[in-house]
Formats: sequence, C-alpha cells, structure tokens
Amino acid sequence: MTRTFTGRHMTAILVAFFGVVIAVNAYMARVAIQTFGGTVVDNSYVASQEFNGWLAKARRQKALGWQTVLSIDPDRRPELSVTKNGVSLEAAVVSGVARHPLGRAPDVPLTFRRIAPGQFRSMQPLPAGRWLVHVAITQGSQEMRLIENLQ
Repeated sequence: MTRTFTGRHMTAILVAFFGVVIAVNAYMARVAIQTFGGTVVDNSYVASQEFNGWLAKARRQKALGWQTVLSIDPDRRPELSVTKNGVSLEAAVVSGVARHPLGRAPDVPLTFRRIAPGQFRSMQPLPAGRWLVHVAITQGSQEMRLIENLQ
C-alpha cells in the first residue's frame, strides 16, 4: 500500500530543512562571536591615513640593521637575542607585553633582564597557549618594535 504525498508532508520537509539551516547558522554565529577578539583598528579610514607613516617607521627600523630572535625557554619565559651586523647590542633596554590573540586572557607585562651580551630573558613565564609578544628594544635614541607569535 502506498501513501499519498500531502501538503502536511511538504510542510514537515520545509520546516525540517529550514530548522536545520537556522540551527547551523545560529551555532556558527555563536562560535564566531565567542572567538573574535575585537576589531583590528577602530577606524579604518584613520588607519589608512597613517599607513604611509607606518611604512616609513618600518623602513627606519630596517635601516638600523638589528637582527632579533625571540623564542621561549623550557620554563615558558620569552628570550630575546639582539645583534647588529653579528655584534651583540650591549646597552639595549627591552620591555614587552604578551597578549592573547583572542583577548580571552589578560595581558602579561614582561620585564626583560640581560643574561648575556645581547641576550635578554623575561622574568615572567607565559601561561600555556599561544601568545602575541610585543617587544620594544631601545638603545640610545634608536628603537625597534616587533611582534612575535609564541606558543
């Protein structure tokens, strides 16, 4: 015996289809909102006006000739090596802050101490996970800023 296809069957199919679509969209929107750390810039027009200045700063920073290597030691403390043409920077002052890329954890201020010529280690360990470490290196009137991804 065959059953006839009625309007109720079609209604149930449409309701089920759109119910699945709405449920998936709601889930995806919730996940996107929970994992988005915020805006990259508050005002993209103002940021575009400053772009050439940022490029000029990057060129000046590159002209310093400083080479940097930022890593993490076994105790999860950031370590920085700074050289200029293969010679360690002796009188550099290093400061920084570690930020969680999604903004879920509070920022971790970093205090770097010199452990050897051109070698600096943070006194604060980083919690487990991925961190964006923002570092400022100054020597006299020269300054270099870098952002590294550490895990």
